[in-house]
Amino acid sequence: MSGFKGSGACFPRFLIADYVALAFIDGALAVLAFWQLIRIHSRNTQLGLTRQKVFHLMIGFSNLGDCFYFVLTLIATCAGWPCWASSCGFIFMACPKILFIAAFLLILSFWVDLCHQADDEDDEEEYSSREVLLEKTANKSTSSNTCVHQECFPLPPVHVGNRQKIVILVTVLVFMLMLVFAVLIWIGMGKNPIDSATVARVYVDLFAVAIFLLGVALACYGLLIYLKMSRVRSERASSEMWKVTGLAVVSLGCFTTSALVALLTDIPLLYRWHRQHVSGVTATLLVILYYFIGSSVPSAFVLWVMRELPPTVAVHKPDESRIVTFITDRSPGSHNSQHWTAIASSQNQISRVSPI
Repeated sequence: MSGFKGSGACFPRFLIADYVALAFIDGALAVLAFWQLIRIHSRNTQLGLTRQKVFHLMIGFSNLGDCFYFVLTLIATCAGWPCWASSCGFIFMACPKILFIAAFLLILSFWVDLCHQADDEDDEEEYSSREVLLEKTANKSTSSNTCVHQECFPLPPVHVGNRQKIVILVTVLVFMLMLVFAVLIWIGMGKNPIDSATVARVYVDLFAVAIFLLGVALACYGLLIYLKMSRVRSERASSEMWKVTGLAVVSLGCFTTSALVALLTDIPLLYRWHRQHVSGVTATLLVILYYFIGSSVPSAFVLWVMRELPPTVAVHKPDESRIVTFITDRSPGSHNSQHWTAIASSQNQISRVSPI
């Protein structure tokens, strides 16, 4: 794919067909994600942003970005946009991938939380089958300043876990790094020692290594969760166990395939089209492996495992004032009973947690 032969400025017909098909697939996935997001939000508007909503939002915008990238690449290449072969095409290529990897980093962060709950008792939170990712906190002792702020900006207060904060930080850093590479590519288009193609190649290679490591990490933690959940005899635990196993296998296989294509070929850099001579069958296969297998399939799988709608949340009613008096006898039998009840509850906690 390094030769420069041919006479047309546009893509060959087979690449145009590939990009049109990929744009249709990613557009359909984006529409599906946003439609499902609307259905989910309509059932639990009181909860604000939940884990399920955030995943649908990120997957939707990632696939929408890929759809725009394919369409704009075809238009810009045939129209001869000078900016597209440099920083503009690079940015449109990189942004959806950053959102995509952020979504799976977020999944990894929840799996790490689930595997290390015993080590994080200081920051322990109560998980449910549809646990709130950014949980609405209704604290009745908030100050008047907070109330005024909420009246002016009617957004639900949110709480983000420590590992999820790390994911947000990493995503911001990767985005800033991408902008630095975009500036270097733009500078390299002039008369200076910077080679734009080399800079883009370095970014693609680094991203390919990162996504491969992410696939390995998801596979490892997926195996740990599988081993933990296999000890729990519950229909719910069995269902979640196969979801985790499927997502871990899909992530490892798809991310490895995508990384190998990115490292060994120039498929991710086709936006820098310079009348290259490519083989129709080979290029089509590599495009399918990199974009469809590497991105569309994992996105579709996440949407599939999170397809269940949450239960409808009833409108919150003010709690009535009530006083409850506990009378305990501190007897040895009662203490032992409570002790073993707590142990059984902790052992079965994994069955009440949804890793997806």
